[in-house]
Amino acid sequence: MLDWLKIWFLEISRQVVEAPMYWAAPLMVFVGALDSSLLSLPEVNDYITVTRVAHNPTEVYYFPLFPAIGSVIGCLLLYRIARSGEKFISKRFHPRHLDRVKDLYRKWGLFALVIPALLPPPMPFKIFVATAGALNYPPMRFAVTILIARMARYYFWGILAYFYQDQVKRMLGWLEEHFFTVLGVVVGLMALIVISRWMFVKLKGRSPQTQVSYSD
Repeated sequence: MLDWLKIWFLEISRQVVEAPMYWAAPLMVFVGALDSSLLSLPEVNDYITVTRVAHNPTEVYYFPLFPAIGSVIGCLLLYRIARSGEKFISKRFHPRHLDRVKDLYRKWGLFALVIPALLPPPMPFKIFVATAGALNYPPMRFAVTILIARMARYYFWGILAYFYQDQVKRMLGWLEEHFFTVLGVVVGLMALIVISRWMFVKLKGRSPQTQVSYSD
């Protein structure tokens, strides 16, 4: 039933991995931009970067730069949309989560972007990007922050793939054979984290009411 998803995912990866650089580079930028803007493609950039470098070790010096550039483009698009008005982010994200992110920005400034930009899902990222736009942070400083953080992330994976080429190739082959098992585990973990966070927020929101009832 979901065979199309596996075929689509593996075909995009194969195109980027096997294509000549003049085709792979803009495609990687495009995929990176899609993932960081309105469309989510969890882990696709990381997977393709690792696969490409494992099969083309000499490209470790420059290939991770392309998903980083794509991510900056996608983030700037989301940033611009959010900057035009808070209606967009208020519809897309829960107000309580937005307030929490705004508090982080007030405390840390654009450094609040660094950790979400470095870490893969289920760490939320787009809410930080949209909130930066709503708060009118300087776009150049915003773009540079995203670029540095994303370069650190993708070069980290690229360097690992360079030093562990054989192990990476074996692991990628195993992932292709067990695609749906891995997908199910990832989706299950993400759902568990989301549900746990939702329950924590709900319980935390009810605790003051409970204390009042006891005091009465």
